[in-house]
Amino acid sequence: MSHISRHDPFSFDGVPDLFQGLFRPMRSAGASEGQAASIRIDVTENDAAYTVKAEMPGVAKQDIDVKIDGNLVAIAAKVERDAELKEGERVLRRERYSGSVSRSFTLAADVDEAQASASYNDGVLTLVLPKKAAGASRRLEIH
Repeated sequence: MSHISRHDPFSFDGVPDLFQGLFRPMRSAGASEGQAASIRIDVTENDAAYTVKAEMPGVAKQDIDVKIDGNLVAIAAKVERDAELKEGERVLRRERYSGSVSRSFTLAADVDEAQASASYNDGVLTLVLPKKAAGASRRLEIH
């Protein structure tokens, strides 16, 4: 009976410890370094409003921008990391993201922008987005 197994050409199995450092940058270049951070969200709703919770750790409150246009919600932020090195230090690996992140999504109903509210606490942005009341329909009289 034959045994079939998969071979990963980038695996470190069988590579002596001395040479693993040479191949590590090739393996991780697309995995973490230079990869844009993303905003993860949870959206819940009740009869009156939507509640959005967005994870944005390490972002200053004044660097967050939220825009609402009808049922479209856009969240953007500027993420800054302190890159100052002390005398004699050098960077061995940098995985923490610096730059801009954004996320936009649509909701099933339009949002009442005037009544919407936002708060930011412990790295979580919370948006309370009241649903816009449906306009009363009226019948047009034809003359």
